[in-house]
Amino acid sequence: MGKVICVGLGPGDRELMSVKSDRLIRTARHVAYFRKEGRQGQARRIVEGMLPTDVTEHAMEYPVTTEIHFSDPEYNRLLSAFYDDWADKLCALTADEDVVVLCEGDPFFYGSFMHLYTRLKPRCDIDVIPAITGMSGCWTATGQPITWGDDVLTVCMATLPEDELTRRAKDSDALVFMKIGRNLPKVKRALEAAGKLQDAWLVERGTMPDQTVQKLTDVGDTVPYFSIAIVHGNGRRP
Repeated sequence: MGKVICVGLGPGDRELMSVKSDRLIRTARHVAYFRKEGRQGQARRIVEGMLPTDVTEHAMEYPVTTEIHFSDPEYNRLLSAFYDDWADKLCALTADEDVVVLCEGDPFFYGSFMHLYTRLKPRCDIDVIPAITGMSGCWTATGQPITWGDDVLTVCMATLPEDELTRRAKDSDALVFMKIGRNLPKVKRALEAAGKLQDAWLVERGTMPDQTVQKLTDVGDTVPYFSIAIVHGNGRRP
């Protein structure tokens, strides 16, 4: 019997990948990864040139991304069926050998793999290789520490309601906003209401070759998916 092994790829720069993840990718017989239909996928792009020549690839193409709002019951139905189907396929492959599943960032930090993990864990052997998170790569790119002393760090999904984002921005010392995309105007308004907009930064494609770091006030209302907004803490220090 083989096992499913999810390898965390880190924030985007393959040199920030763990030695263990690197070894597993370079020796894999089966590799699976998520992607949007018609795209190569960010995870697959990161490992370009690392895979063995005889590897069998399994592209797990999402049935829906942003076409339907996540609050729509149809969104959950489609994604649930998608994860059920791929859990069956991956588990079947482990009858003969290991399957390596690629995951950007850390697999247990808002990663899509978690939805497979809960389905696979009762059925087959499974390992998860941790990694540097995308947000860690982004706040390091700003050249400033994210937290000092007793600072409280809050990680917010920009998909939350605006009043909730505002409340959490007011109550925290350091902030990270993920899943921004079309929600950027809402994030800006929440930070403005919390009095923290002038201190905010936006990092696009952190640690990748086309990385950008800008003051949030200098950014328009449209940003790539791989964007994270950051407010640094300024707490106790010697």
